[in-house]
Amino acid sequence: MILKNKVSLVTGASQGLGKEIARRLLSEGSQVAICARDSGLLDAVAGELREQTGNGDRVFSATCDVSSSAQVGRLFEAVLCEMGPVEILVNNAGVYGPKGESAAAPFAEWARAIEINLYGTFLPSQFGIRQMKRIGRGKIINLSGGGATGPLPRISAYAASKAAVVRLTETLAEELREFSIDVNAIAPGALNTRLLEEVLSAGPEVVGQAFYEKSVKQRDSGGVPLEKAARLCVYLASEKSDGITGKLISAQWDPWENLHEFREQLVNSDVYTLRRIVPEDRGLKW
Repeated sequence: MILKNKVSLVTGASQGLGKEIARRLLSEGSQVAICARDSGLLDAVAGELREQTGNGDRVFSATCDVSSSAQVGRLFEAVLCEMGPVEILVNNAGVYGPKGESAAAPFAEWARAIEINLYGTFLPSQFGIRQMKRIGRGKIINLSGGGATGPLPRISAYAASKAAVVRLTETLAEELREFSIDVNAIAPGALNTRLLEEVLSAGPEVVGQAFYEKSVKQRDSGGVPLEKAARLCVYLASEKSDGITGKLISAQWDPWENLHEFREQLVNSDVYTLRRIVPEDRGLKW
């Protein structure tokens, strides 16, 4: 068990990918704290995890809105009291936000998606960093995805916030290199979770015909297995990945199982990062 006795916190862990990540971390020996806004779903998942390990002391759960500084502060204090300082933080909580043309998006809903996806990554990271600095080590893993690497018409709040999460990841990684705290983002792939169901329920007239058809195909094919992203989280949480930081890594497409073999090359390159493309990059002489 490569994470034995490590203290992990997974946000948005009441279903889907967050639940699978928590399960994987637990199976590798970590103590696992989970949070979400829905207390009913959260309690059910906590019960499943306790049954999995047979030791209730290794699982802690608490409701929390990760966009609220006060609630996140209370969460980290509770985890500290119950388990100790957080060594592994997985910022998984996220929403699509309003769907449809940006010009018609209700601003309150658009802004709320930014709060959950971006504030909800920054705030747990801020409190987590404080605890990690005290113990001299840490791992922060942020969930990004396709919305960060290309335009996502009609789901603009999600796309904008996930791109921001990647640049936040890169920035925190540079700030924290000297403290042995690695910060990375992962793209989990096209998952068949509640977000997919939201797109299908919205229909082609809202999300666009092309994206709707792509989503139907994804549903019918089964999507990318949740376990791929969960295993990548375990890898990035482990000592094996020490020194790999500031990267956006695809669970589906990148050879992440062996990235530690290329650690020195990664440290000195912009591989797996978001960068501006200039004419010279495409052989143009403007």
